[in-house]
Amino acid sequence: MEALGRLFDIAVGAVPTDAVAGAITGNRVHLRNAGGCTIVVTTTGASTDVTDVDLRQHTAATGGTSADLDVITRYYYKSETTLDGDETWTKGTQSAASEITNVGAASEELLLVIEVEATQLSDGYEWISLDIPDLGTNGTRHCSILYLLRDLTVQRAPASLVNPQA
Repeated sequence: MEALGRLFDIAVGAVPTDAVAGAITGNRVHLRNAGGCTIVVTTTGASTDVTDVDLRQHTAATGGTSADLDVITRYYYKSETTLDGDETWTKGTQSAASEITNVGAASEELLLVIEVEATQLSDGYEWISLDIPDLGTNGTRHCSILYLLRDLTVQRAPASLVNPQA
């Protein structure tokens, strides 16, 4: 059996979008069949604006109640003019919050990783999303978000995985 469906599933939080042109509201993903989610953010583009993100929790796939998920105490990132594989991970730390501000460097590409455990959600909340606010007016900053659902509680062949965004 492949790793996809046995160890992890993947969902799109946001396709590459220019966050300088406006805020990016990340798709919601359900953690009902996963022990946690590794969120991966990538950015490219020439901008003097740096990247900010905001982690949210929700009670439903759409609508429902939404709230900040103030659990980010550490994150990892790589930042360089051109991400070409020779970068090392940098560990960022902060007091528990839903936001990470000014991660990486302006005018550099970024690879950001945030870990969320399903047990960190508040009672009644089963969905998470990651948003990227409007980053300003300087140049372009194309951002994308992937959710890597891990520690699957129900393992299936990839074609039989339950849609984690439905």
